[in-house]
Amino acid sequence: MDIIDLRILDILDIVFVALLLYYVYKLVRGTAAVNIFIGIVVIYLAFLLTQLLQMELLSSVLGEFIGVGVFALIVVFQQEIRKFLLMIGSTNFTQKGRFFKSFKFSRDDFDSKTNVDAIVNACEAMGKTYTGALMVIQKSSKLDFVKNTGDKMKIELNQPIIESIFFKNSPLHDGAMIIEENKITATRVILPVSNDRSIPLRFGLRHRAAVGITEKTDALALVVSEETGQTSYIKDGQFIMFETLDELKEKIKEDVN
Repeated sequence: MDIIDLRILDILDIVFVALLLYYVYKLVRGTAAVNIFIGIVVIYLAFLLTQLLQMELLSSVLGEFIGVGVFALIVVFQQEIRKFLLMIGSTNFTQKGRFFKSFKFSRDDFDSKTNVDAIVNACEAMGKTYTGALMVIQKSSKLDFVKNTGDKMKIELNQPIIESIFFKNSPLHDGAMIIEENKITATRVILPVSNDRSIPLRFGLRHRAAVGITEKTDALALVVSEETGQTSYIKDGQFIMFETLDELKEKIKEDVN
């Protein structure tokens, strides 16, 4: 009986470690932090190898480096750790099957409810008329702390609605729009502005606000520039490059899922 219990615990141990690594990978995927993460893994594997080969001097050096490096990791991965804790503490983490949706085996198993085509098509149309826009797509992190700064809504998401909200003479055009699944849940929202000095000067407050909200949460942001008409896609505080709008749609659908 003890052997059976031990094997069950071993299986659970492996599953929990796999879950932890999976969510760590989701947080650092597509960011510069993924290279740092790989470097840490390489150093740790080298430490285990030196212990196995009984290379005491090199093993002790790597051991000290790993021990001190824990504090450095907290600084380097500050944003990722924050997002990880927000994801665990978020009430949406287990609601509506989101937890199980993250382990889908094919793209068609759990299609996103968000009308991504309507969002991107609206961005294209607004770009042609140089209409500025800022849209935030909520994922697992709740955005109540910014929604409270604007006007709460509950409108079905579609292209005409998006364009009418950001129309220059509309009273709702100023500020950000919050999208949850396929609903517009807030407009005229004030977002935290990023202080990142690496953001090019050609980007204005809309872009800095998009970077700011994606730095603090796992939300996605789309910005249509009022000056150039170009659409920018921001995730994890980074500008995501794309060549065509169809490619942008695929990237958003993948990230939303």
